[in-house]
Amino acid sequence: MKQDSHLRNNLKSIRTRLGLSQQDLANLAGVTRQTISGVESEQYAPSVAITLRLAKALGCQVEDLFWFEQDLPEIEAVLAKSVPYGQQLRVSLARVGGNWIAYPLIGKDAFRQEMILADGEGVTVVRQSELGGLSKEKLPNFQDKSQLVTAKVRVRLLEDIDKLVNTVVIAGCSPVLSLWARATERWHPQLRVQFHFANSIAALQSLCRGEVHIAGMHLYDPATGEHNIPFVREVLAGKAAVLITLGVWEEGLLIQSGNPRGIRTMTDLLEAGVTIVNREVGSGSRMLLEQKLQQEQIPFHNVKGYEHVVTSHQDVAQAIVSGVAHAGISTASVATAFGLEFIPLHRSRYDLVILKEYLEESPVQQLLSTLGHRRVHSQLEVLGGYDTSSTGDVVATV
Repeated sequence: MKQDSHLRNNLKSIRTRLGLSQQDLANLAGVTRQTISGVESEQYAPSVAITLRLAKALGCQVEDLFWFEQDLPEIEAVLAKSVPYGQQLRVSLARVGGNWIAYPLIGKDAFRQEMILADGEGVTVVRQSELGGLSKEKLPNFQDKSQLVTAKVRVRLLEDIDKLVNTVVIAGCSPVLSLWARATERWHPQLRVQFHFANSIAALQSLCRGEVHIAGMHLYDPATGEHNIPFVREVLAGKAAVLITLGVWEEGLLIQSGNPRGIRTMTDLLEAGVTIVNREVGSGSRMLLEQKLQQEQIPFHNVKGYEHVVTSHQDVAQAIVSGVAHAGISTASVATAFGLEFIPLHRSRYDLVILKEYLEESPVQQLLSTLGHRRVHSQLEVLGGYDTSSTGDVVATV
């Protein structure tokens, strides 16, 4: 039967979530693989009998598999990132501070190891501009503040709204944030934790704009000897927040296995043939590199590779593994994961920054309650180079 132009289905998403191939599902439902393919591509509308077979095979209700497009509820949400006006887009959604926030699933944001399921689809309708950022005094070599564009979007929901409401959104750069999120979801199956990659300053700015519940950060201010607090005070500009420690990690130089270049200190980075890889402005790793170079009175641009910028801890490690660079700043746990050697430079406190107004929200409380769980501590400790003795401690209120 030819597909109704308004009939939509979720068959492929549910099938792949269960790890089934088209042939696997066809065998379970007693139909042909071509039937499964036709339904998933919306070229074929199955009969009532086939629909019931598919629902039984997948262990779900018919309404979970099929719906009419015009029956989907719609909401208005604020886009967390700029997109071209009028563009159709897939988004993930969460409710933050009483507002719906839409996170465009575009480029790398659409993938982890596989494509991310969308919570909705929509078209942008309203635009506005705002500025945000830190002063140059707080960030070494911080560039001029760039204009950040936001827009509203009308979203047709593809996911149950109760699930969307029970979502916590974290921005940060530490791989352990996603590990913590997945562990928490095992203990609280109704809770959904979304992790959005952002360096420390970008995460704080996102928190300030009301786009996330929690910002993860690891910045050190040598002028005060404090971690994170001076930067939170400046970026949040008077908004009340709490800082809770996720852990203390070792930061330092990642170097190639066997250390073929004989790198031992920062001054060794000036040796002929040594190339580093750097992180982007606003990241804790870049700040640490610049602070250590300044201590040794080494001009930044005398270090080969200083201008070679990547945007994650994993990218730093991959550049060294592949031979593109010989060294870069990251953490001991990342070095262990990639089989690299590690020269410690600094013990950095990784804090979670949460606006006080979010602390009473049930999803946030559920997530934070797991910080005292022994299994969370064990997952962090087994990574290596991660001290959990202060995990869950409230270190400051601002």
